[in-house]
Amino acid sequence: MNLSEQINADIKKAMLAREKDKLEALRAVKAAIMLEATKTGSSTEISDETVLGIIQKLVKQRKDASTIFKEQNREDLAKDEDFQIGVLSVYLPAQMGEDEVRKVVQDTIAQVGATGPQDMGKVMGPVMGKLKGKADGKLISALVKECLA
Repeated sequence: MNLSEQINADIKKAMLAREKDKLEALRAVKAAIMLEATKTGSSTEISDETVLGIIQKLVKQRKDASTIFKEQNREDLAKDEDFQIGVLSVYLPAQMGEDEVRKVVQDTIAQVGATGPQDMGKVMGPVMGKLKGKADGKLISALVKECLA
């Protein structure tokens, strides 16, 4: 069962269990998947990699929204966004810890021969390629800056 089929099955389960909030999050994913499928112009299934990218994008949007709501003292809205993050995170691969990311960053710096902050672009590209979907971009960026300083 591919990822989009799993999401459809979970939508049905949420409907039967009358889990309104979970259903809302899953339907947002399904809508984004359908939009992507029609954008490419083909009626075939889209790949799991594309679906993961869509889910990561939606999780990032919800994290940003939650942060804004918390800054504005709207805990009720932030709580809804955090719940949806929890629902969507189930479909994402496990995130790497800071120590694991730091090791990959240091190895990449050694490979490309970066010497200082001016080489950040040389390092970020390969690191993001290696860690795509496995680590948060903000964490990666912060660790690259730290290691190059």
